[in-house]
Amino acid sequence: MFPDGSGPAADPAGSHFERRIRSFQPRRSRVTTGQADVLRRLWPSWGLDIDGRRVLDLGALFDGLPVVLEIGFGMGEATARMAADDPGTGILAADVHTPGQGNLLRLAERAGLTNVRVANGDAIILLREMLVPAALDGIRVYFPDPWPKTRHHKRRLIQPEFLDLAAPRLKPGAVLHCATDWEPYAEQMLDVLTAHPAFENTAPDGGYAPRPDFRPLTRFEGQGLDKGHAVQDVIFRRVDDGAPGE
Repeated sequence: MFPDGSGPAADPAGSHFERRIRSFQPRRSRVTTGQADVLRRLWPSWGLDIDGRRVLDLGALFDGLPVVLEIGFGMGEATARMAADDPGTGILAADVHTPGQGNLLRLAERAGLTNVRVANGDAIILLREMLVPAALDGIRVYFPDPWPKTRHHKRRLIQPEFLDLAAPRLKPGAVLHCATDWEPYAEQMLDVLTAHPAFENTAPDGGYAPRPDFRPLTRFEGQGLDKGHAVQDVIFRRVDDGAPGE
């Protein structure tokens, strides 16, 4: 669809890294003409493929701004709103959904945003291969796939192994913020983060946190609330354990 690097690659990491159980399903269908146009125009300067073959210079990519990694952003409406409300923070938004990538770039262009970059591919490879220790000021994981069937729980992103990988990439005091409307997944998030020595709960009672003002109420979230789903925010802080990172 996008030859010669003119847009996001279909499989940016290729076979260069071992295959793991993926917590996502790549989707390239239903790309509109407008989304394809904005991807071709803006991808060379605002997009990057998660190929695992280089280490990103986030300082150069975001002109020295502190950077938060957002894993999974859907169609990008909430991401664009957060970027507009906080221009002093860079958002590295990672997803595999090509229409969403195009829509986020379209929203960023319309709003004149300069603090958003779109990363295409597996966030695990991004964390493991392309970021130096203490590179990030935060990680956001909003409404990830809950994989509700028991046999698929191993596909859920928030697992001890993910936290082991994410912790060294976060600066001391950086926040890992998750949100979900699937109660069993919220319980798992709370349990695995509470058990991990690199993180501490920001909620004084050790439970869920109130939804912070900076996280917009999305259309998807509103639909869940209309169905009676309880949306939970899980907000933990990276502790300063003196570890130099990997």
